[in-house]
Formats: sequence, structure tokens, C-alpha cells
Amino acid sequence: MKSLLDSLNFPKDLKNLSASDTKRLSNEIRQFLIESVSKTGGHLSSNLGVVELTLSLIKSFDFERDKIVWDVGHQSYVYKILTGRKDDFKNLRQLDGLSGFPKRNESKYDYFDTGHSSTSISSALGMARARDLKKEKYIVVAVIGDGALTGGMALEALNDIGFRKTKMIIILNDNQMSISLNVGGLSRYLNKLRTGERYNKLKTNINTSLSSSDLGKDIISKISKIKDSIKQLVVPSMFFENMGIKYIGPVDGHDVKAMNEVFSRVKDMEGPVIIHTVTQKGKGYSLAEKSPSKYHGIPPSNNKKEEINKTCKYTYSKAFGNALIDISKEEKEVVAITAAMPDGTGLKEFATTYPERFFDVGIAEQHAVTLAAGMAANGLKPVFAVYSTFLQRGFDQVIHDVCIQNLPVIFAVDRAGIVGEDGETHQGIMDVSYLSMIPNMTIIAPKCTKEVYSMLKWAINKNSPVAIRYPRGKDILHNLNVLTEINYGKWEVISEGNKICIIASGRMLQHAILAKEILKERGLNPKIINATFIKPIDKDLLNDLKEKGYDIITIEDNIISGGLGTAILQHLNCINYNGNIKLLGYNDEFIPQGNVEVLYKKYGLDPESISSTILKLYN
Repeated sequence: MKSLLDSLNFPKDLKNLSASDTKRLSNEIRQFLIESVSKTGGHLSSNLGVVELTLSLIKSFDFERDKIVWDVGHQSYVYKILTGRKDDFKNLRQLDGLSGFPKRNESKYDYFDTGHSSTSISSALGMARARDLKKEKYIVVAVIGDGALTGGMALEALNDIGFRKTKMIIILNDNQMSISLNVGGLSRYLNKLRTGERYNKLKTNINTSLSSSDLGKDIISKISKIKDSIKQLVVPSMFFENMGIKYIGPVDGHDVKAMNEVFSRVKDMEGPVIIHTVTQKGKGYSLAEKSPSKYHGIPPSNNKKEEINKTCKYTYSKAFGNALIDISKEEKEVVAITAAMPDGTGLKEFATTYPERFFDVGIAEQHAVTLAAGMAANGLKPVFAVYSTFLQRGFDQVIHDVCIQNLPVIFAVDRAGIVGEDGETHQGIMDVSYLSMIPNMTIIAPKCTKEVYSMLKWAINKNSPVAIRYPRGKDILHNLNVLTEINYGKWEVISEGNKICIIASGRMLQHAILAKEILKERGLNPKIINATFIKPIDKDLLNDLKEKGYDIITIEDNIISGGLGTAILQHLNCINYNGNIKLLGYNDEFIPQGNVEVLYKKYGLDPESISSTILKLYN
């Protein structure tokens, strides 16, 4: 029997699909996801959990006309499959392939690019208001997870919607998780709402009975105050409805019939509606059901066994987590903060070792930064571990709440530089530029995993803001000398050479060393300098390079504008340097998805391309 997934014309054939065929299609989609994502890598648990929800949305709405915004968008794989992109999954998250997130330039069914959390309600509200101003007729739907709802931006949007009563539908997909388990008061509130189903059943039964007669309808119109009083007694809180947003739920997010009934009822309602669906992350795949965090995002694997094949990797995140635990044995004032990423940032073991000194604030980077500032102002030594791309969300707080007061907050900037397959929204190529412009900020970068400890120890004992930036993954070279003593603002000479000096920071230092080996075979022997400090730069060493007549090549895993090379060039201009200088990094563009090594080569930052660029300068 030919599969429905291969025989149906999506999305139009979904409209009249029978209940039995819908169930069969759900199973086929899950099997396709498991097989496909295991080959390419990608987000698995979140997509397994929204299969029926996505089917219901496409059956109930017309997304040729209606518009949908997926918050974060990592759970949009099923939507992509059902809007004609199934055959593109063989190139999922590869260079020039299918994106792992919604992309307007990829499909007419994608109405807004997403990648970061908590943006869907704001963008969907903007669409709804544009619709109303232009006198158009279509429905706008935002799908947001319970984890993303903790973001301040989502709450700001809810406040705006409730005030103006703009017509739109919000689907709250509640799987009790973001990547790791959700935390916080809002999570507890949603847990209470899940147990408040008796109110909704009571309300439905009363309305059904009374609506059967004219007298009953008249009674319904006159007992709204009594109904609200009953609701206040039965439901723990009236958070959404008190804001002016109609609340419906909880609804079983795996029951297509129940969701279709709800969706059909709300389409013609005036004003904003929030539909609370409860789903299971990883549903249909036993390993993902048991360990949804582990299977949230998986790497490519050729292993046909269900268990993901894990190789031994001592990553920078792991090095950071181990170093923080060791340092905290002596430094009792050290506390760790994460914004819903304890596993990804290497803090899981710290949380177990020092639970009273660990703070997961949920998806709330702005709050995390100012929380750290408050702790620092009162004698603690906070370390905020955060991905480079997500620290962007707390930029204002870094300036106003940390750096203006010169507070000793340490930013452990993980995933700095290219991260690969997640694409433009996740590449960490701007942190040097946006942090280096802030007074009182110091930026340092370890050249290898073993150097993370000494840098973290140094930062914790410095009484001002410090950002330690380090990449995703592990070392390329494993025999580098480790700095045990760090001198403020001073760089490290890795190897001597003549005529040319390569200045590199972080992982790019390892690329520079490998490039030197290639160049030596071609008759060039560059000097290699590790820019241990990205801010401040080592002006004394630059002055010396000028006096000795070196040409200079700078290499960084960051955009060139405002980066390390720019700061070096600015100083060289001030001292009337007249040698040759070449800045290597990323130009004024967003870097697409793709394998990290492929992207390094594409943008000239792999050892072979670096050596080739230098050779061209001297031929």
C-alpha cells in the first residue's frame, strides 16, 4: 500500500481526510521525521510533539490566505512537510538546503522568519493590525510554546493585545518544556490550568443545556457575573482573561477531532483568543519521550540503532562547566545563571553540585543580565552562561545595568562564532562588535579548552565586567601551551617568524597555526600572535610590529565591522603604520546555514583558504 505521505497532494488533500487516514498519516509523518532527521540532524522531539496539532491547523485554516507564525520555528518541520517541502528534507539545514526554521524566501506558506523565542505574538499582532487597517479578511495564528511564553516580549505583546482587543488566535502549545524543563511562576500557573479542566467541562455542559431553549439563552446572557465568579473559584488564576484575552482549554493537542472543533468555533469570534493545547514532546518515539531534552536537537547519525551514537568530545561548554565547579569550591560568592539552557551551556552538573547557587530564569535573557547585575551589586560573583546569539537580546541591560555601574558580572559567551546548521539567527558572529563598543567591558578568548579554567579564574577575580567568548564544539589542536598567568591587555606570541604577522583570537588561532604549516612549505614563515584580549588590544605589541616592519593579517570568527581587526586597524592608523594589513572575518552579511567546515571554507577562514589568501598577497 502506497503511503499517504507520498500519495496526497499537500496541503489541499488534508481538508477532507478521514479520521482513520489522519491517524495513519500522523504515524507516517513521525516515522519520516525519525528517519530523515537522524540522517541530517535537526530538531526532533519538538516536531514529534506537534504532528496532530499541525494537521489540525492545516485542516481548519486556509494558509493560502490565513497566516501563521511559529514561535522559534524549530517545531515547523511537520508544517513544512505538509506544505509541499517533504522531498527537500534530504538537504535539511545544509548549505543552500531546506532551513530548519520558517523562511519567507523558502515558501509562500512561511509568513515570518523566526529563530529566536517569544517573537510570534508580536509579529502576528502586527500582521493582524495591518490586515485591519487595509480592510482585508484573513485569520492570523501564532503558535507559541509554554517555554517561550516566559519571554518578556511575549508578555508585552499579550498586554498590547488585551488592551486593543485585536482579533487573532494564539495557540499555546504546552509540553511543559522549552529545551530543558520549564521553570518559574508562569510554568506553575500553566500546570494549575491543566488541572482546571473541570471548569471547562462544567461551562460546556451548562451552556449546552441552557442553549436548547429561549429561556435558557436569556439566562446565559444574564449570568455572566455568576459565571465569572465560578471561574474564579475553579480556575487558579484568570491571567489571560483578566488581560482581555478569551481563554479556551486545555485541549488535548494529540486529538485532531477535538482541536478541529475548537478551531472551528473560534474562527468567527471577535477579539483575541488563546487556545491552550497540551502535547507531549517526543511523542511516538520512546527514546525521545523518555529524554526529550536529549533528543531536542540531534546530530547526523548513520547509526541504525535507536540510540544516538555519542562520541567522546571534550567541548568548550564542558570545559567551562567543569572549571566553574572547581573554582566555586573556593570562591563561595560565585553563582551561575542560565536562561533555560543548563544542558547546552554546560551548567547541568553545577546545578546538581551547587543547587542553591544555580539560577535558571527561563527564556528571559534581559532579566538574566539585570539579575546578575543586582547580585553583583550586593557582593556576589555572578556568571551568566549564554549563547552569543541570545546575549544579543540582553544588549540594553549589558550597557545600562552592568557596564555603566562597572559591576563584576562574567558573561560566559558560548557558541561564539559560526555554529552551523541553525543558520542566520543562531550564528554567533556579532558579539565582539556589540560588546567591544561598551565602556568598562573586557573581552577575552581562550585559544583551547584547557585555557577556559585560567580565564574564568582570572575573570572571577577581576572587579569589572568580563566576557569570555568561546566556540561550539571541541579543539582542533591538542598540544598547545596553556596560559596559566593572564596579564591584563597583553597578547601571547605563539611562534616567531619574519615579514608577516598573523594575529588571531580564539579558535581562529588554531586555524592560524595550521595555516602557518602550509605557508612554511611555500617559503613563508609568519609570526603568530594570540589575541588573548580582544578588548583591550595590546597596543605595545602592535607598536613593536610597526617598528619591525611586519605586514599584518588579522583573523576572527566575527564580522569584520567593529571586530578585532577593526580595533587593530584603528590603532595602526593612529601610529601612522604604513605596512600592509588584511582583515579576515565575515563581511557585512548574515551567514547562512551549513556545516561549520563548509562555511569556514566558503568565507575563507579555514587553514587552506587563509594560507591561500596570504600567498596571493606575496605573489
